[in-house]
Amino acid sequence: MDMDKLRRAVRDILEAVGEDPEREGLQETPDRVARMYGEIFSGLASDPKEHLKIFNESGKHDELVFVKDIPLYSVCEHHLLPFIGRAHIAYIPKDGGIIGLSKFARIVDCFARRPQVQERLTGQIADFLYDNLKPQGVAVFIQAEHLCMTMRGARAAGTVTETSALRGCMRSDARTRAEVTALLKGKQ
Repeated sequence: MDMDKLRRAVRDILEAVGEDPEREGLQETPDRVARMYGEIFSGLASDPKEHLKIFNESGKHDELVFVKDIPLYSVCEHHLLPFIGRAHIAYIPKDGGIIGLSKFARIVDCFARRPQVQERLTGQIADFLYDNLKPQGVAVFIQAEHLCMTMRGARAAGTVTETSALRGCMRSDARTRAEVTALLKGKQ
């Protein structure tokens, strides 16, 4: 990441909106914002495979695994404003291949720390897990509030966008899809 270029760009933005970047409260802002962008876009330089550790349980596990309420912070690529929410991931292992549960949060974070749209983010996580974990099926649900809708434009505070991506038996088997949907809604 080109931190000097980011600092100059922030300084240019401050000047463009009519501020004085030399004003006491703004003198360190270009550096702070550059560091912030380095952090929130760190997923551009990371590989989600770093977080993938598959355990082979020799076919012992072939039931639904559902991890809910994984915190999610990303940035809308259209306005460079955050969207904040929760990811929910379900999968059914195949041939005993399971993943450590904490890895789901790391994988979500890796994809979220890029300029994104929620629809693509949902699909990227589902495709990555389906292609690399090789489960019978995977489902990814994301619920998020987009500050580009809250702070500007429609100014619809509290609006939540929900997206889903279903792969394998989660897409093709109506009973499995219904079970996952019921768990998502808190019913069993």
